[in-house]
Amino acid sequence: MLLVVDVGNTQTHLGIYRNDELVDSWRLSTRTTDTADELLARFRALFAGDAEPVEIEHVAIASVVPPLSNELVAAARQLVDTEPLLLNYQTARGFAYNYPAPEEIGADRIADAIAAVEIYGAPVIVVDFGTASNIEVIDNTGAYVGGIIAPGLLTSAGALFAAAARLQRFDIETPPFVIGKSTKTAVQSGLTYGEIDRIDGLVRRVFAELGYESQVIATGGLSRRLLDISTTITDANDNLTLEGLRIAFERSRQS
Repeated sequence: MLLVVDVGNTQTHLGIYRNDELVDSWRLSTRTTDTADELLARFRALFAGDAEPVEIEHVAIASVVPPLSNELVAAARQLVDTEPLLLNYQTARGFAYNYPAPEEIGADRIADAIAAVEIYGAPVIVVDFGTASNIEVIDNTGAYVGGIIAPGLLTSAGALFAAAARLQRFDIETPPFVIGKSTKTAVQSGLTYGEIDRIDGLVRRVFAELGYESQVIATGGLSRRLLDISTTITDANDNLTLEGLRIAFERSRQS
């Protein structure tokens, strides 16, 4: 079995694959101070609660939290006998790019691009709703050409609630109407409709710059919630990053 670990700034998304089938997945809060031993203990606690015995043979990691990257590799080496894959632009096989500084591309963005081209074909755009809202652009040749990074929905919400003393915190939900009839629905409208209109506007600018349109795939914890109110997103895939890690690992074994 293959364990894939996608470490984000806020959440860590883990999955276990048997060949190309995702048999289980979990989301944990990311703790930047975790040591290798602590990470290993957290992972094994998850596996112990699984319905089937988990026999991990390989590990693939995408991390955007530098303090955790080495600790994750060390934890993986204790977990399996094989060398783990730490994804980056150098270890990503079959990853085409037309980008002047590929070393700047985050591992999660690489994984999203790999999976999007493999599953949906090129051209394709990925919108990853996380701590940041990332937009990845793959052109009609299948090359990664760049992207956009903006504050994520929950990040924007946190900044708003922190700065506005009179606003209490509300759950992030999409109200049925844009015009809020209470402070709560006004805030929810501004956050959710504001976020998706920003994304749709940016995607249309990307289309104009490319000179053609493409499929737009949403991923991340809020992707399903925003899919229905978007005018540009064509599909949502909550496990896109995990799929990209699996594909990257399989390609690394073939090289």
